[in-house]
This record gives sequence, C-alpha cells and structure tokens, in this order.
Amino acid sequence: MNLNYSDSSSPSTPTVSIVIPVHNGGERFRQCLASLEQFAKLAQEIIIVVDGGNDQSWQWAQESGAKVLRFPSAGGPARARNAGAKVATGDILFFVDADVTLHSDTLRQIINLFGNQPGLAALIGSYDDAPGEPNFLSQYKNLFHHYTHQQAHEEASTFWGACGAIRRHIFLEMGGFDERFRYPSVEDIELGYRLKQAGHWIQLCKTVQVKHLKRWEPVSLLKAEFFYRALPWSELLWRDRQFVNDLNLNTSSRVSLIIAYAILASFILAWWWPAALLFALVLSLLFLGINLSVYRFFQQKRGLGFAIQTIPWHWLYFLYGGLAFVSGTVRYHLLRIMGNTAHLPTIARL
Repeated sequence: MNLNYSDSSSPSTPTVSIVIPVHNGGERFRQCLASLEQFAKLAQEIIIVVDGGNDQSWQWAQESGAKVLRFPSAGGPARARNAGAKVATGDILFFVDADVTLHSDTLRQIINLFGNQPGLAALIGSYDDAPGEPNFLSQYKNLFHHYTHQQAHEEASTFWGACGAIRRHIFLEMGGFDERFRYPSVEDIELGYRLKQAGHWIQLCKTVQVKHLKRWEPVSLLKAEFFYRALPWSELLWRDRQFVNDLNLNTSSRVSLIIAYAILASFILAWWWPAALLFALVLSLLFLGINLSVYRFFQQKRGLGFAIQTIPWHWLYFLYGGLAFVSGTVRYHLLRIMGNTAHLPTIARL
C-alpha cells in the first residue's frame, strides 16, 4: 500500500494535512489505511502518529508511505494529534480516528468548504448510517450518533476529533488539544469550547461523513460512556458554562433525562405502593412520545424489531448520563469550595 498525495493546488485552494493517532489499531486501522489509499489523494500529506502500543500499527503506517511519528509509550490522542499538527505543512488539519474510513467525497467537501468560506475556522462531520460492526450494540450506538449529528444545528459549539478539520494557524494559536487528557475523552469538546469562546466559527457539515468501525460491547460501552465521556464532560460544562441547547444537550434530551429518572423512581416506589406502576406506565408513554422521532429513525434504518430493542438502551443512556452529570457537578463544586478552581475534568487526572 502506498499513499500518493496531490502536489498541486491553485492559490485559492487550501491544502490539507490528514492527522491520525493510532494505538494498537489492529485490523480497523488497516481498513482506515485502505480508505486513505483510495480516497485521500487530494491530501497534501498524511501524518500518522503511533502512540505506543505493541501491535503492527507502526509497520503498517510505514508501509503506507505516510509521514510517521512514533512515541514509545502511550500519552493519549491529544498529545499524538498535537505532534502531528506541529510537523504538518497543510493549511487545514483534518483529524481522523484510526477506526474510521473515509467516503469518496469526504476530503473534497472539506477542501471546498474551507476554500469557499474564508471565515470558517473549523468543521466537524458525522458517522454515516452504515456502521462497520454488525452486532446490535455497535449498530445502535453509531446510528444514534449519526442521528444526533444529523438533527443538530449547523453552527456547532464543539469540535470532534474523529472527523474534524481546522485551519492550522488557528489550531496552533489556540494551543491545540490539552495534553493533560491522557486517554480518549473530551479533549476535542474542550478545544471546541475554547474556539467558541475566542469567537471562531465552527460548522457542522452533515454531508461530511466517515464510517465507524469500532465494535461496542456492554462493558466497553458503559465504561467509555460514563467514565471517559459523560463524567468529564459534565465537569467541563460547569467549568466553561457551555449549556448549549444542541446535540446531546437539547431540550428533549434534558426532559427525557428527568422522565427517565421519574420512571425509575416509580418502579422502585411500586414495591411498597403498587399503584405507582400506573405512573410508570404514563411516564413511559410520555418518554416514548418525546423520543418518537429517534425510534422512527431506527425503524427506518433497521426495522421495527431493532427499534424496539433500542428503547431500554436509550432509557439507560439517560440514566447513566444523569448519574454522571450529578457526580461531575458535585465534584466540580467541591473542588471550587476547596479552592482548586483551575482543575480539569476527572479523566485528565487518571
């Protein structure tokens, strides 16, 4: 495999450097490289940062013909992306995860969007509606992510490291990703909040899509969702006061969270007061009604049986999200009382 880059561009056409961090990427990383070979010929360069690991990702990266950097031990995707950005020569940095593949028009769209909109600082895309892993949980999680991004505002208030592009000079001026995040976490969201606070324009382009190849199982999903996303994100929300009515924080999601806990409380109360089951039924119907568009989406994509299976997982999503928000809120305010006002979200300190 050899990745050939475009060496010509008009003065008005921005050049793009693709930056990919990888840690034990395995077969999914090989699929990522194959998609780059096929669809990334418009890139000026591809930079792969091998963040430690003990598999063959290092050799595969070298064999691809990309520019390769290597850390002997893992320090997290924030450090890896920053290292790639420092050696990049393109006008635009396009960050891609090692477990996604590009579409045929992904890179062309990014070049056109930045070329036609001089005021655009950064953009994010979304996962497509055809996840790579066939098991139910992977299909559910990635389709839900796709739906959330497709329903969101096009003027974004965050950044996304799996499929996100940013002008290199702005990225460097902002100091890049915060390297105190030592694990894949909310380092991309944190950068997005800083970009918005600095007055930069971030666009969610719903047609810029990549395919996610990650396989989710119950334990890996719940661990990542709670400890690596929801909990640190909750603390980050309080730190930066970014309670924007969009994406996972839209009004229907906030109401659904309250109802989800009310349903749980009704079921618990029913042990002593059986009539509480009636409240649980009414609340459940209300929960289904508020989220009907989500379930219709699942039904359209994978059928009625699949849509029905997503309901308990969707309910659980609000339960652990709410628990993480309460935990993060308590921790944040306790640290403020103790005088540690400069702390970062929990995950940065693990």
